[in-house]
Amino acid sequence: MRRGESGYNALLGIDKPCGMTSHDVVNHVRRVLGERRVGHAGTLDPAASGVMVVGVGQGTRLMGLLTAERKRYTAGIIFGCETDTDDADGAPTVAAEVPERLGSEDVARGILASFVGEQDQVPPAYSAISVDGQRSYALAREGKAPELAARRITVFSAELVEIASVEGQLSWVVDFDVSKGTYIRSLARDIGRAAGSAAHLVALRRTQSGSVGLDACLALDAVDAAQDPAEVLAHALDPVAALGAPVRLLSAQEAADAACGKVVAAGTVRVADGTDRAPLPGERVAMVFDQRLVGVWSCGRRGLACEVNFPAGITGVRA
Repeated sequence: MRRGESGYNALLGIDKPCGMTSHDVVNHVRRVLGERRVGHAGTLDPAASGVMVVGVGQGTRLMGLLTAERKRYTAGIIFGCETDTDDADGAPTVAAEVPERLGSEDVARGILASFVGEQDQVPPAYSAISVDGQRSYALAREGKAPELAARRITVFSAELVEIASVEGQLSWVVDFDVSKGTYIRSLARDIGRAAGSAAHLVALRRTQSGSVGLDACLALDAVDAAQDPAEVLAHALDPVAALGAPVRLLSAQEAADAACGKVVAAGTVRVADGTDRAPLPGERVAMVFDQRLVGVWSCGRRGLACEVNFPAGITGVRA
């Protein structure tokens, strides 16, 4: 085993606290587990909290396959001004009156309903999007105001939780269910404009990323307090559930063949409802042996062919 490798291979759900970067969370997990190979899927801004999926050991190689096409957030939107970052960390750029009608739940729900569906969204200037080889936020900090193209996103639902007051300013708390790539900061900005006012994001908590919800996440304080890595790894996510792929259970011989990258017979796979069927052409399949995810393969003409192998196996499979 190489220096800095613990032999642990897993996925973890971490409830990221506010006030630290996603990379800070990775460093906490590295220190507790004694494993340098730790990465994450889906960056959260420092001011945001909530679900972060963290890969450990060979689990880092699964990160790129976790599509998490839908995410859920609880957001605080405050009315009265826009900022250059579209959140509370930025400098005010536009001030506007807040119509009294925005304090009505019926009005709020009507405005939010108009944002449900497919739409083109302009990302915030302060974002990690690359513009001619430079990050948009770096250009914005230099005062160059990058022109960002609108991106197609989907808002599946936008539900009003409550209308509140934050330091005397009207605020809406909203639960959003959105497609991957949606900026909640941009939604806050655009909701303010649609409401005939101006607004920015004042609080954000990710409550679900793909199949992983807050109930499956470990508080970072609990990670830091662990006396033994086993206390953390006991909360490992099921990598098959996170992947969302049908399962091909392997025999010992098939597992040995898979470890060598050999084609394996298609056989039958088990889907989420517990039924078995033949894998579909081109379908990704989770290869499982001894309660470990040992690879992600795809169905071709000759059988199941390797996309990525995890020779040591990623723990946590409950299928």
